[in-house]
Amino acid sequence: MSRRADRCLSPKPRGECPGASCRGRSPVHREETAMHDHRRLGRELGLFDTDPLIGAGLPYWLPDGAAVRHALEEYIRDAERRAGYQHVYSPVLGKRELYEISGHWSHYSDDMFPPMRLGGEQVVLRPSLCPHHALIFRSRSRSHRELPLRMAELGGMYRSEPSGVLGGLTRVRAIQLNDAHVFCTVEQVAGEAGAALGMIRRAYEAMGVVPSRYRLSLPGPGGKYVDAPELWRRSTALLTEALDASGLAYEAVEGEAAFYGPKIDVQVADGAGRESTLSTVQVDFHQPERFGLRYVGADGARHRPVMVHRSVVGSVERAVAHLVEHHGGAFPAWLAPTQLVVLPLSAAELPSARALAGRCADAGLRAKVAAPDEGTLGARIRAARLVPYVAVVGPREAADGQVSLRLRDGRRLPPQPAGAALARIGALVAAHRTDLW
Repeated sequence: MSRRADRCLSPKPRGECPGASCRGRSPVHREETAMHDHRRLGRELGLFDTDPLIGAGLPYWLPDGAAVRHALEEYIRDAERRAGYQHVYSPVLGKRELYEISGHWSHYSDDMFPPMRLGGEQVVLRPSLCPHHALIFRSRSRSHRELPLRMAELGGMYRSEPSGVLGGLTRVRAIQLNDAHVFCTVEQVAGEAGAALGMIRRAYEAMGVVPSRYRLSLPGPGGKYVDAPELWRRSTALLTEALDASGLAYEAVEGEAAFYGPKIDVQVADGAGRESTLSTVQVDFHQPERFGLRYVGADGARHRPVMVHRSVVGSVERAVAHLVEHHGGAFPAWLAPTQLVVLPLSAAELPSARALAGRCADAGLRAKVAAPDEGTLGARIRAARLVPYVAVVGPREAADGQVSLRLRDGRRLPPQPAGAALARIGALVAAHRTDLW
């Protein structure tokens, strides 16, 4: 059941060796790893922070971090729309009874916040979105013609994580999850799981991220899993089929499954080699049965759908944490909080620089002006070292409507019409490219 790659799939962040496969790291390597720690970089770059009055594991996002998060969320929503997903919103609260039906209360309650009493009812902060989506599916009669029905949401959920494991954005108590559930027939499961793996691959390419490995997560010993051996066998076979059809190397690991079913976990590694799960695809026969989900088949009879859980980037918090560490704050242009900095040589060019920044905003680009009173040209260029594009505007550029671009990788481009430069940058950003020119 296990297939191993004959090539290294470990990510290689800039200036770092490949994570878990590296042995005997040097002091220089450890120093570089510490420099890329997202907790340090996130605060230095003004992406996020915390406050004891808000609480541990509850970071807030600053404007630049919010820009990165928004760009990532918009990418996911657009990719899901193109793939035929319908977006919904559901509340972050639910009655305790909801999670008793789903099985979370009996298998997962230690990770849930205590119930709150409202009148004669108990409500809880949800630890997962799938029960809500099951109820949305159940809200009206469904036909086989609607299947596969792909339902997606970027929604909040909450986990009662112990204080000792909280850290930065990787382990938090309030999570924004890129979640989706596909309700389909048994015959459609492998195809839907394979399509989800394709979405994950394309997202990783856009983010400039390489998985460390693909893991087929199976149940292990103990009572935390649903006791339904035949359903586990069928679910595992379907996920294995999807992996094999995708041509992906993977490892089967016991004890890492969800309580209701097996899953494909896409693992990433940080500079120190620590692995975490970023994306997942799961097959679930359990919750459709618990919630009594049905659709009317071509034969006129009522049939049980299968539920495929799918998350392209997992939690937004963990995804951004990995992106910060992987890129050292030098994000791909489409994700960068500031995509272009305009540097006027002197105060005389300041009006032209501001006009150029305005044109960037009109084109949907995130730009700002670094005025001459902020330092010498060299100092301002160094301050913008993580920004993908720096546009220098001198007297000649201002007079001719041109810009001289400096790319983050050190390249300097000859003066060119500002409109053409912005069109080229805009096209690269819209295509979610990782190259700068």
